[in-house]
Amino acid sequence: MLTLRSSPTSPFGRKVKIALAELGLAERVEVVAADTNDPAEPLRQQNPLGKIPALVLEDGSTLFDSRVIVEYLDHLAGGGRLLPAGEERFGQLRLQALADGICDAALLQVYEVRIRPAEIRHAGWVENQQGKIDRALAALEVQPPAFPDRPRIGEIALACALGYLDLRFEGKWRLAHPQMVAWLDAFAAKVPAFEATRVKG
Repeated sequence: MLTLRSSPTSPFGRKVKIALAELGLAERVEVVAADTNDPAEPLRQQNPLGKIPALVLEDGSTLFDSRVIVEYLDHLAGGGRLLPAGEERFGQLRLQALADGICDAALLQVYEVRIRPAEIRHAGWVENQQGKIDRALAALEVQPPAFPDRPRIGEIALACALGYLDLRFEGKWRLAHPQMVAWLDAFAAKVPAFEATRVKG
């Protein structure tokens, strides 16, 4: 049995959970919550960076981050399922990088409010992070990703990024991006694990 250390709200952990479902590997993995703020959390031995998600293998070794974990899971499932071969692979890796970048910028904004006292928050820095999200969404709105019969890692990562914006920013991104709203609705309709991994509120 493999062990996935994550949290319900992590968009990167959600990406791995959806990958597990799509690959038919969910029964082989136990999901165990991790508190990244707890100094006594075993996660800090499992991943020296103290970050989630981390996948603990049967021999006790650990894989991180989500991109490495998903590649390993795809390998376990025979390869080429979520990460296609050839030129198509680089398109998926690029889309995953864009989606992960949206998540990174969103998380940094959340941490700024959650951790830093109001009197020392840096509005310009927050605006810079939001600018990354806005530019990424604008580019995607102009040319939404193609959606194959089975989702690949780029599409999964993007859906998780948009889901995180819904969770933490009240879905405000939806107003200016109708094409991406339609894209996410289509994804959710085809991928039951997206709704199954959604955190409410």
